[in-house]
Amino acid sequence: METIPAVGLGTWRASPVEVTNAVKVAIDVGYRHFDCAYFYHNENEIGAAIASKIEEGVVTREELFVVSKLWCTHHQKSLVRSACSESLKALKLDYLDLYLIHWPMGFKSGDEDLPLDNNGMVIPSETNFLDTWEAMEDLVSAGLVKAIGVSNFNSEQLDRLLSKPDLRVKPLTNQIECHPYLTQEKLIRFCRDRDVCVTAYRPLGGSKETVTLLEDPVIQRIAAEHKKSPAQILIRFQIQRKVIVIPKSITPSRIRENFQVFDFELTEQDMNDLLALNKNLRLATLPTTKNHKDYPFYIEY
Repeated sequence: METIPAVGLGTWRASPVEVTNAVKVAIDVGYRHFDCAYFYHNENEIGAAIASKIEEGVVTREELFVVSKLWCTHHQKSLVRSACSESLKALKLDYLDLYLIHWPMGFKSGDEDLPLDNNGMVIPSETNFLDTWEAMEDLVSAGLVKAIGVSNFNSEQLDRLLSKPDLRVKPLTNQIECHPYLTQEKLIRFCRDRDVCVTAYRPLGGSKETVTLLEDPVIQRIAAEHKKSPAQILIRFQIQRKVIVIPKSITPSRIRENFQVFDFELTEQDMNDLLALNKNLRLATLPTTKNHKDYPFYIEY
């Protein structure tokens, strides 16, 4: 069973120009887990950074844990392998440590990542993620990926997958949005009870003007008490919940800081105070897909 390093570098919305340097800095600092995706359109640049660090002898391929994700327009079984191969080629790798279904929803295939109808809503494909999963399992058999998993699946969708009568490979993780304003306690428990680990994306919140998790007075107070930054508190919060965490940054000082989270511990009171901030506030909602039969956020968890 693959074990995922507790802290990884998220690369969503990292522009191609910035991401190469960010990944190089991260490898130098000690990160070994890199969370990538076709949809981020920066895998070429990430691959270049990884290749240069392997060439320098800073790290070996075996020491790295590289994740990519199958985008929604490639859910047809016949498209899964070529999509994975495209990511491998961009990342300049022979295999991925983990490949995820990015969302449980399949979109019409073609050149557009988000094919929209005249009403600005996504055009679904006729696919079923249970069939897509079979093609994902084939990638494991072919040696292209070491493990497979899912992202943004709700409890019912994960249950459908795990209950599949001919399941050959179990999902290793469910990667979900998670932070003190969206603590995901029920979904985390659900996953854990089924031996599926959880990876938290957007652990620092961000990108909705109204949501400044880093400025929350409770988080600021806990940070001051531990002489740590609010970001370090948010990352440590997930580590202590045994949730894998992938903070994204392109700033060298922050990349470094986000990794310095193994030399202190939050108290039980700190943890309870952070959990008490929950308001089920979801930042990644992909509103143009709310018409999809597999839109994951219509149920509680």
